[in-house]
Amino acid sequence: MAAPAGTHPQARDTRLADTMVRLTHVVRRAFADASRAHDLTPVQAELLCVLTTGRTTMTELSHLLDIEKSSLSGLVDRAERRGLVRRAQLPGDRRRYHVELTRDGERVALACHHEVTGRLEALARGLPATSRKHLAAGMAHLIAAHEAERLQRDARTPSSPSHPAVQTGRDP
Repeated sequence: MAAPAGTHPQARDTRLADTMVRLTHVVRRAFADASRAHDLTPVQAELLCVLTTGRTTMTELSHLLDIEKSSLSGLVDRAERRGLVRRAQLPGDRRRYHVELTRDGERVALACHHEVTGRLEALARGLPATSRKHLAAGMAHLIAAHEAERLQRDARTPSSPSHPAVQTGRDP
């Protein structure tokens, strides 16, 4: 990571950020390994795992998976062709859809989710219960801060689904 202009590279303590970057690789590897076992791509495994909590709108999926809607549409199309998910229009809005798991998709999603969470829990098994609790709370705080930042950014972006002009149907 580059240090801000005017500071010495060692002046900042980047151990936490560096560790978080390395942790993303560990999580990606867990999804990659689980996806291979089910003939999925890692992002397909992520999609199915996200859907284990219930049906979700395409907009929410785009935010949760951090991918553009056009890429998400292709991802959902491929999962739909495999019989893993289905789309349904939201009542009262012909333009919006939610995505949900099919029975086969639920079976695969739960298996992937179990494999990913099992692998990640196994990594943390050696931590004392108090440390695990603090780590979970700290990560939850970081996720909430990220979501708040995304909502603020989206509110400033006229094409964003959460921008007031888009929500009311007015042109920005």
